[in-house]
Amino acid sequence: MGKSKEQQQAEDLLGAATAAGATPIVNCRGGELSTVAGVLRSVTLRPRDTVPAVEAVLYDGSGQVRLVWLGRRQIAGISPGRSIAVTGRITCNETDPTIFNPRYELHEAQHS
Repeated sequence: MGKSKEQQQAEDLLGAATAAGATPIVNCRGGELSTVAGVLRSVTLRPRDTVPAVEAVLYDGSGQVRLVWLGRRQIAGISPGRSIAVTGRITCNETDPTIFNPRYELHEAQHS
């Protein structure tokens, strides 16, 4: 039986990310400075008592990482479905691996 559409999309996304020199999210380890690339699955504003934050989930076909930009209410170009590469130090907690205040490079939007 052939691959599902989701499996093929995940493989294509992972292939594009690694071809661009990014590390697959599944291979990232806590404390490492890493560059990962993929598609933003979600973007939300998390109002906090002291500091607002824009949070996003980046998926690369191998896994996902949470991106958090502290002190921001919005970031131009950061929207669901957008292709992006980010660089930052991975932190691991009880949920998703997270990169706080990553450097980022926007890529052309994905068309499915």
